[in-house]
Amino acid sequence: MIKASEKASKVLIRDFGEIEKLQVSKKGPSDFVTNSDLKVEKIIIEELKKARPNYSFISEEHGVEKNKDKNNTWIIDPIDGTINFLHGIPHFAISIALKSYNEIVTGLIFDPIKDELFFAEKENGAFFNNHRIKVSKKKELDDCLFVTGGKINQETKLSYRKSGCAALDMAYVAAGRYDGYFQHDLNIWDIAAGIILIKEAGGMLNEIDLSKNKNIKIIASSTDINSKLLKKLNNF
Repeated sequence: MIKASEKASKVLIRDFGEIEKLQVSKKGPSDFVTNSDLKVEKIIIEELKKARPNYSFISEEHGVEKNKDKNNTWIIDPIDGTINFLHGIPHFAISIALKSYNEIVTGLIFDPIKDELFFAEKENGAFFNNHRIKVSKKKELDDCLFVTGGKINQETKLSYRKSGCAALDMAYVAAGRYDGYFQHDLNIWDIAAGIILIKEAGGMLNEIDLSKNKNIKIIASSTDINSKLLKKLNNF
């Protein structure tokens, strides 16, 4: 998994320096795909197949590929934060997770520009560049900084930011940089790696139906503020 992300990141770094030359197509409102997405995804799938040839795949561009082993599925987002990437904003990431049966057991989020690797494995903890990470220890919402994306349907009275990269948002919650994350209408490839990162870093998330690939809602934070955050976002 790490080897696949590192190999794919070389393409991303090179293409980020030549954005104006990329072929770009539009999939929907504010939803773009570049030839970088396709190249990176191809490299990751090829590398993962070398290690686990029978595992299945769910990926943003490739779609669903069911192989002999349907109980183990790689979930891939080759570039989470494509719009940032296209505008020359150095805030995007490769996201890879492994779902075993109906549980995320391993997750990796790699920011190739900052050379920041977030990794987690079930019951083995969460790590940032090989250093153990934990969620924030803040106990009062007024002291917290949250992150979100998309439209917010209510006045939250929370201090929050929007970064344009769900994978890094969740990685930053796991590392204690943000105190919590909430967002609607997510895809499974946006959040799969982040789920295991936050759990292994000691955080909490709402119940997520991993059989769904789209229209997923996330509310994540430390255990200390989770009940307060849920109350604040009761109509979210």
